[in-house]
Amino acid sequence: MRKTARDIAFKLVFESLINQSGGNITYRKFCEPLDADDRAYVDEILSGVRDSKTVLDGVIEGYASGFSLSRIYKIDRAVLLVAVYEILYKDDVPVKVSANEAVELAKTYSTDNSPAFINGILASVIKDRDGILSAAASQAPGEAERAPKSPEPGENADKAT
Repeated sequence: MRKTARDIAFKLVFESLINQSGGNITYRKFCEPLDADDRAYVDEILSGVRDSKTVLDGVIEGYASGFSLSRIYKIDRAVLLVAVYEILYKDDVPVKVSANEAVELAKTYSTDNSPAFINGILASVIKDRDGILSAAASQAPGEAERAPKSPEPGENADKAT
């Protein structure tokens, strides 16, 4: 289930923020019960966040009024990294699903104020998505390959949840 895969991806991104790297043991343990599709989704999120981290951090910091990255709780930052990656680069995931799932992760794992903080940032990212992608493409040529992809023919956007 995509929701479970997203939760696992968030936990692994959080671990990488704490340990400065991802743990193979943790990855194997978390991904063990997943089917091949969900494991592929976790892998895609992890590699996408890693490859686009500079852009994602810049977007998060840009919309976190008055908060530098160092002031944002690592849990909230991990939630935001996953959600902003999905919003910018995963056309097969509706942006509202990404935002809603991020708020739910914050409700489960973070502080009482975090869901509203995360929702505010994501609402702005969604509103400015096209401009963010244009700016990212012009500033970071290596990020061009991270541009959003169209779903393959026959893919159903409903399977994003």
